[in-house]
Amino acid sequence: MHIVPLWECVAPTVQGKNMASDKRTKFDPKKHHRKSIRLQGYDYSREGAYYVTIVTYHRDCLFGEIVNEEMFLNEFGKIADECWRAIPDHFPFVELGAHVIMPNHAHGIIAIHTDELTSNVGATQWVAPTTPDNRPKGPKPKSLGAIIGSFKSAVSYRINKEYNATGIWQRNYYEHIIRDEKDLQNKTDYIEANPSLWDDDENNPINPLL
Repeated sequence: MHIVPLWECVAPTVQGKNMASDKRTKFDPKKHHRKSIRLQGYDYSREGAYYVTIVTYHRDCLFGEIVNEEMFLNEFGKIADECWRAIPDHFPFVELGAHVIMPNHAHGIIAIHTDELTSNVGATQWVAPTTPDNRPKGPKPKSLGAIIGSFKSAVSYRINKEYNATGIWQRNYYEHIIRDEKDLQNKTDYIEANPSLWDDDENNPINPLL
């Protein structure tokens, strides 16, 4: 059964192109990052803050390139960045920290505020299809898995619609639970430095998989 994507980001459509290889834009942390989250008074034992990594299919470099230790987004990369920044518009209980779109993966920090989960009337949410015995199929609604699934679906839908391209993401994603402010700072520092570390990045196709 074909599943309609959870939500669609809005951006100009470029007609008649099959590859997003031109019009590169430098990834600017000041522009592309929302305000830094300090998570003041955040209860790490009760609420969820996560560092996530999402990798493209076969580690293909679909989103742009690193030049002089800086990330330049192509059209696919711009779509991925737009959809990432739009997550709180569709999941109001989510707050975003630092993020970066790399040539073949994305890193980001997601904070889920559990006290807001019951006050999201009118928000566009994903409804999982059910199995014949009416058990939900797919990630639990409003969970990290549902949020990441929404983002991946939106990016894939936009790229397919605008460029007729498929096979964007690997099936799974990596998550790390952020336990305290020091952990948050370490992950933020890593994300912001990621383009300068590309030569040694485990996701760089020139480096063998461990």
